[in-house]
Amino acid sequence: MYKILLRPLLFKQDPEKVHYVTFNMIRLASQCKLGGIFKSFYKVTDKKLERNLFGLTFPNPVGLAAGFDKDAKLYKELHNFGFGFIEIGTITPKPQDGNPKKRLFRLKEDQAIINRMGFNNGGVVEAVERLKKNPKLGEKGHVLIGGNIGKNKVTPNENAVDDYVICFEALFEYVDYFVVNVSSPNTPNLRALQDKEPLTALLNTLQEKNNAKSTRKPILLKIAPDLTDEQLMDIVDIVATTKIDGVIATNTTISRDGLVSENKKEMGGMSGKPLGKRSTAVIKFLADHSNRGFPIIGVGGIHTAEDALEKIEAGASLVQLYTGFIYEGPALIGRINKAILAQ
Repeated sequence: MYKILLRPLLFKQDPEKVHYVTFNMIRLASQCKLGGIFKSFYKVTDKKLERNLFGLTFPNPVGLAAGFDKDAKLYKELHNFGFGFIEIGTITPKPQDGNPKKRLFRLKEDQAIINRMGFNNGGVVEAVERLKKNPKLGEKGHVLIGGNIGKNKVTPNENAVDDYVICFEALFEYVDYFVVNVSSPNTPNLRALQDKEPLTALLNTLQEKNNAKSTRKPILLKIAPDLTDEQLMDIVDIVATTKIDGVIATNTTISRDGLVSENKKEMGGMSGKPLGKRSTAVIKFLADHSNRGFPIIGVGGIHTAEDALEKIEAGASLVQLYTGFIYEGPALIGRINKAILAQ
């Protein structure tokens, strides 16, 4: 129904406006008590789908990637579609508007999206207030939440650690795991933080804060798909050195290889179907060269159940959707979970 009736209508409108229209539609439907209907229609529940990673039990391995619910405004409603976990953000210490509009572009022929949003969000304080409404881990109704954190655009790289620490401390009681985002192409010079020395320093600082807590939280690193093999080997070494809990592979790409859509030359990060093979290759490289030494969450180009299974076969323990969710609709979540059960 989504692809036949709803998507054609939504895709006629500006994609950023449609994002907020869709948010309001989902919220309204949930307020009208349709959340239970969403659950019965889309959610696949089976103990065989559970995954235990870094001390957390994920009810199923299909999550929503960061960027869709940036400000933790709709995590409960989105969870009703059957996601096993929701990743919010990227959250920065201070609110920021992001980059000038227009900054979000569909590439219909390629089943892709280019964005240069620039970490637009309401800041960590607002996000915390919304997350306080989520029941505690282990309580009925708890939604498993990942907190994706970054730095403000105006913060120079030499002070970036301070921004990540602010977000880490503020969100600590309200998220189940953290994701350190240094791989977005839409914040100037952010990707320079992926270099071995500054990235090791950043992660070590966060680990020191983490290990000082009575109970630590998992910390993952989100990396770009555009890293060379040498840089990926650095990532393997950094994970071992800093003892973080895992990697999310991958963020959006600056590559435009093979694209045919008219918006292909727009600046920003590209997500969607064309990213799938590269994302899977990065997952396999990390898994093989680390001897599967740490968990990997696979994201990028998942538009079918087969796409998800390929990432799991390559070495991903969990997968996340974003662009595939927009193009294929919420039924994709259930199709992936059913395909996993059928293996």
